[in-house]
Amino acid sequence: MYGIGIDVSQATLDVAVHEQAFDQFSNDKRGFVRLIQWLKQWPITQVVLEASGGYERAALEALHDAGLPMVRINPARARRFAQATGRAAKTDRLDAAVLAQMAHLLPLTRCVPPAPWQRRLAEFAQCRRHLVQMRVSEMQHLRQLTDPVLITIKQRHLAQLSEDLKQLDKAMAEQLAAQPGWKNIGTLKGAGPILVSTLACELPELGTLGSKAIASLVGLAPMNRESGTWQGKRSITGGRAVVREALYMAALTAIRYEPKLRDFYATLKAKGKASKVALVAVMRKMLVILNARMRDAQSESIPA
Repeated sequence: MYGIGIDVSQATLDVAVHEQAFDQFSNDKRGFVRLIQWLKQWPITQVVLEASGGYERAALEALHDAGLPMVRINPARARRFAQATGRAAKTDRLDAAVLAQMAHLLPLTRCVPPAPWQRRLAEFAQCRRHLVQMRVSEMQHLRQLTDPVLITIKQRHLAQLSEDLKQLDKAMAEQLAAQPGWKNIGTLKGAGPILVSTLACELPELGTLGSKAIASLVGLAPMNRESGTWQGKRSITGGRAVVREALYMAALTAIRYEPKLRDFYATLKAKGKASKVALVAVMRKMLVILNARMRDAQSESIPA
């Protein structure tokens, strides 16, 4: 069994089979067809590529649809692996070889590409985030103005931004309501439309992984820091920041209105945990609950 590494650029895919072969393909539909045919000559454990600003998306989806076990990793992780194995130089071909070695040696979490409806929802969610940032910026500018004409212009712009956000929220809610399993997942207090939308488009793996794996993927799994008799504080790191941000805001609501999570938070505080540590634990518990609900919804939708 061989690990495959793919270094992605805008125009090309540099592909390495661990200690066996190397080739280059165009990063387009014709190149994907050639690559899939080329890979059929080897038994494959997993195919690893880096997140490359979206340039990897089409190849990832094409290879996944062809039945290949795909993994997408953070480029920083690949760089640290290369340094750990003594590879200081960096070229496209060497990067592909590093990724192939990772694929051969390390058990990695499989990537689940988003469905077409999730990609569409992600565009709406991204647009919404931009509008929210724009509204915050405009409100800050408004506080600094003294001229009545400029104040009127800013207020009119803010009103339009608020109206646009309402339309986006409605459109996103309609898209979610049309998807089995997603329309009922938000019954947990705190899991509002924004969190559910974020999970739907940023975490397509929801419901397909265990509780520890999904927490690690989002970056909510505490990492030990110990050496000999020294024990440092555990902390979270890495993962998907957009999902964590949405869970953070949801957890602030959950510890006030969701009885089980409110009691869980209070228990941690009573044990002397810092507020931030307790809140992160609530975020992780919310994610685990929602992951279990999505897994149950998916199993119910499978015909007997």
